[in-house]
Amino acid sequence: MSRTRTALLAATALVAGATGTALAAVPGDAGAAAVPCTVDYQVQNQWDNGFTASVKVTNHGAAKSSWAVKWTYAGNQKVTNGWNAKVTQSGANVTAANESYNGTLATGGSATFGFQGTYSGTNAVPAAFALDGVTCNVDSGGPTDPPTDPPPGNRVDNPYDGAQVYVNPEWSAKAAAEPGGDRIANQPTGVWLDRIAAINGVNAGMGLRDHLDEALRQKGSGELVVQVVIYNLPGRDCAALASNGELGPTEIGTYKTDYIDPIKAILADPKYASLRIVTTVEIDSLPNLVTNTGSRPTATPQCDVMKANGNYVKGVGYALNKLGDVPNVYNYVDAAHHGWIGWDDNFGPSADVFKQAATAEGATVSDVHGFITNTANYSALKEEHFSIDDQVEGKSVRESKWVDWNRYVDELSFTQAFREKLVSVGFDANIGMLIDTSRNGWGGTARPTGPGARTSVDAYVNGGRYDRRIHIGNWCNQSGAGLGERPQASPEPGIDAYVWMKPPGESDGSSKAIPNDEGKGFDRMCDPTYTGNPRNGNNMSGALPDAPISGHWFSAQFQELMKNAYPPLP
Repeated sequence: MSRTRTALLAATALVAGATGTALAAVPGDAGAAAVPCTVDYQVQNQWDNGFTASVKVTNHGAAKSSWAVKWTYAGNQKVTNGWNAKVTQSGANVTAANESYNGTLATGGSATFGFQGTYSGTNAVPAAFALDGVTCNVDSGGPTDPPTDPPPGNRVDNPYDGAQVYVNPEWSAKAAAEPGGDRIANQPTGVWLDRIAAINGVNAGMGLRDHLDEALRQKGSGELVVQVVIYNLPGRDCAALASNGELGPTEIGTYKTDYIDPIKAILADPKYASLRIVTTVEIDSLPNLVTNTGSRPTATPQCDVMKANGNYVKGVGYALNKLGDVPNVYNYVDAAHHGWIGWDDNFGPSADVFKQAATAEGATVSDVHGFITNTANYSALKEEHFSIDDQVEGKSVRESKWVDWNRYVDELSFTQAFREKLVSVGFDANIGMLIDTSRNGWGGTARPTGPGARTSVDAYVNGGRYDRRIHIGNWCNQSGAGLGERPQASPEPGIDAYVWMKPPGESDGSSKAIPNDEGKGFDRMCDPTYTGNPRNGNNMSGALPDAPISGHWFSAQFQELMKNAYPPLP
């Protein structure tokens, strides 16, 4: 995501003396006093009467076990809530003190926190900051600052900006072998590690090291992103049998030692330090703890077990902690899609569960670079013929059977809003979002060219919606789907990239039970004759026939995806 820095005011350095104030060292002036601390204050977003800001404090003095940053506003700014620090205000004076998990501030170490506030008139940057009573200099910068390369080992703001993305040669060969497939065979897709054996390669295929070695070859002298899907939680996909995994609900120890630890060891090899490694962490997992447990009609016994034993939270936390230790790894946590957690009773609780996981097993929110939505799903990116605010015959679009009181009608609006919610519960204000657009194009002859009839709210929505699924809860090998927007960096505010994390042409699950040694079951949602369950409103599944088990090549689906691509293929 492009996060343009708001112009910052460079505070005048104060001369060190009896008062304990400090002088910012002038470059090249060996006699100047050392800088005790620096503060980088950035207004991230600003609107008519509000704003969000990020503050990074760097300690150049003795190591600290606790800290507090103070500043004074010249205007009428009021802090309303903060994250990664306890932010309080008295009059114009603001104090941000560490949380229990980020009190340590080593020499040369930094802490970043953020907050939301209100203002009227002007929203000037504070003139001075103090760390534990010692005045810091302000790191100045602005929209006209030339971009600079980060020091070695430091993550960039958006790994996709200015970089090519790895083309998986195994997927590319399958795509190119299809009639017309050469049109997209050079597109980047995710590398899925869906079992322990995949780390070293299965059926004589490429393992993780093989992919990283090939990535170095593709990289050349430029920058390159490699997308790796971390997908092997204990009791995986507790509400979808087609993508069950090899590990039982209690095998958290095996997940840690036999799956995450070996992956980290490979990613941390200095040989691969020049790659930007994006990990998509455990799709279709954490939201199950909100939507498919307890007394809800969609609850399953398997999801109740995973909520009770905590192994989804522990597994994601452990993965974030270990993989986040690798300086060139960018962790993006899976955040479902608008047709799963876009309702009021799912939206906030899901953000809370993500925060819980991001602070479990030694992880902190700083281990999360962002989130990804719509992974392996079909939700339309933008619905242009109706909006959530429309009314027909006195009824809101939310009352239509398709929207069903959801707050969002498409993936982009949901993803941008969910980003703000995640920041509000404590994730860094700089997090970016990814959207998987591999199969949400919904083009072809069935794509509407205008709104539906205004005879009823259902006719209006159904006639105009791009997403042609029978029900928004349908997820398996959907008939009529098409390739979506091609992978690209920084396409919209708050969005780091559109990606094809799910490789087009790989099945979501088999249409009938097929014995296999991959731990994958048969889910009736992949059966085209299935009449549904509460999770899809007891509708037909909408699945294509004759599908293989999940992850295996499905030629008929690939051809349909190309036929219905939007934007269309040449």
